[in-house]
Amino acid sequence: MASRTRAQWPLYPAIAAVVVVTMFPFLWMLISSLKKLSELYTVPPTWIPEAPSWANYTKVLFESNVPRYFLNSLVISAGSTAIALALAILASYGFARFKFRGKSLAISLIIVGQLLPTAAIIVPLYVVLNWLNLLNTYLGLILAYLILTLPLSVFMLISYFRGIPVELEEAAIVDGASRLGALLRITLPLSLPGVVAVIVYAFVTTWNEFIFALCFAIDSSTKTLPIGLSEFTTEFNTDWGAVMAASVIMTVPIAILFLAMQKLFVGGLTAGGTKG
Repeated sequence: MASRTRAQWPLYPAIAAVVVVTMFPFLWMLISSLKKLSELYTVPPTWIPEAPSWANYTKVLFESNVPRYFLNSLVISAGSTAIALALAILASYGFARFKFRGKSLAISLIIVGQLLPTAAIIVPLYVVLNWLNLLNTYLGLILAYLILTLPLSVFMLISYFRGIPVELEEAAIVDGASRLGALLRITLPLSLPGVVAVIVYAFVTTWNEFIFALCFAIDSSTKTLPIGLSEFTTEFNTDWGAVMAASVIMTVPIAILFLAMQKLFVGGLTAGGTKG
């Protein structure tokens, strides 16, 4: 036991360093959000607010469009995640379980789609959404975000489905279940960590995305939180207190999602690389 402890102790500083580096931006954001404007610019900066104030949060919640942007982000992220998950489950199940002509080509095309830079697809996507009259709509943004989240979601679930023994589904089918029933009752429950990983990945990617929202959301009816943060910056000034308070508010749903699904999310990320 003693030798094992000695072998582990060099790991602790590394773990502590990672925790500090990871948490520092959030802690600094939280501390700054509680400072008054005059204290934000003091040199050297203070680590503990001299007179903690909720003024920045009051301004963000009651004197700006952030609550509306929060609702927009929630609807768009949830909608895009739900559609991406449904499509990814069906597509990845097909890739994992069936042999068909063009399968390798289809997988290669999905990879190519994932490799395209975001800037390269903005103009054609804008033209298509404008032609469909979907600019500045929830549906238009939800469809746009599928381009970002769907390819990797499919790959994550392919690895997972390949790790589930096909004999389990065959036994369910022999017992009278349909192919879809076997997927829903046998394969998906066993793939729950992978499904959770896809949910977290798709939601966080959509929640934090800025470029698509900037190009395709025109007014406050569809603008999302990342765009809301930029509205605290004018040509001559940036309201850093409000930016920090809005950033903390923006982080809350992501933190809740991670805390609620932490164990399954980590398992989903690692198990896909060892199965199949």
